[in-house]
Amino acid sequence: QVQLVESGGGLVQAGGSLRLSCTASGFTLDAFTIGWFRQAPGKEREGVSCISSSDATTYFGDSVKGRFTISRDGSKNTVYLQMNDLKPQDPAVYYCAHDYYLLCSVYYFGLGQAQYDAWGQGTQVTVSS
Repeated sequence: QVQLVESGGGLVQAGGSLRLSCTASGFTLDAFTIGWFRQAPGKEREGVSCISSSDATTYFGDSVKGRFTISRDGSKNTVYLQMNDLKPQDPAVYYCAHDYYLLCSVYYFGLGQAQYDAWGQGTQVTVSS
């Protein structure tokens, strides 16, 4: 069974950092692009970042560019989202997603949730001012 589990969310002060993890089971995460999304209450879902299977390509949304980085650890079948300099606009539930065919680009984020091959349960990020 293909499954993604996010962890690492929590409460942090503005300007602080968190590292989110997206751990896969049922497939080898290294072989596919993995993307991070976020959704805050009352707001549309936003594509945050993705990383290609080769690590040659990454993408970051404009709102997080320069503050967030993405990486993977094949030995742990996990992708990480390092979030630095967290701002009041960053609080949301953060989700990771997997699709067998999509490459890492802005277009990775254009499908409906049910169209991805796997979608995690989400992890809450809260930023205090």
